[in-house]
Amino acid sequence: MTTAPSSFLHSPAHELVGRAWPVLALRGIGAILFGVAAYTWPGVGLLSVIWLFGAYAAFDGLASLAAATRGGRAADRWWLVFMGVVSLGAAAIAFLWPGVTAMTLVVVIALWSIVRGLAEITGAVVLRKDLRHEWALALAGLLSTVFGVALFMAPLAGIFALLWLVAGWAILFGVLNVTWALRLRALNGG
Repeated sequence: MTTAPSSFLHSPAHELVGRAWPVLALRGIGAILFGVAAYTWPGVGLLSVIWLFGAYAAFDGLASLAAATRGGRAADRWWLVFMGVVSLGAAAIAFLWPGVTAMTLVVVIALWSIVRGLAEITGAVVLRKDLRHEWALALAGLLSTVFGVALFMAPLAGIFALLWLVAGWAILFGVLNVTWALRLRALNGG
């Protein structure tokens, strides 16, 4: 069993991350499952991709909001609420307008990924004083931001190329989030 450093046990972020790690791990597992499903079904049509993305974005938004309710100071949780609202907004767009074109889907996913990535980087910076090893969150945020920028740079990419890109991003993002959650669990003495 790993013991948490005393500075972590007495930090303002302890209550937040100590109880939120299971939700954060589920969020990462959801991303991995989304990525595997996208790789497994490469022949799905645009509508299926939109619904799959919408389901993941909704799950991610709800998981982020659930993690934000797990305690800690409001100043330590605002970025989780922000990420949850952004993800739920992206899910709403996917579900309410499923007939969108591939270009619109690329723009929605790119914007969503950039905003979430920047929020995650900000969250890692906010928590760096209270936590060690916040690198996984910062790296996940950087990955999301780079992914979004790459989508903007090549918006005419085919839906299958987008599907493979989204799947790869989701799996890597999920692994980084599960890694971060397990590290938080270990620091919490769990």
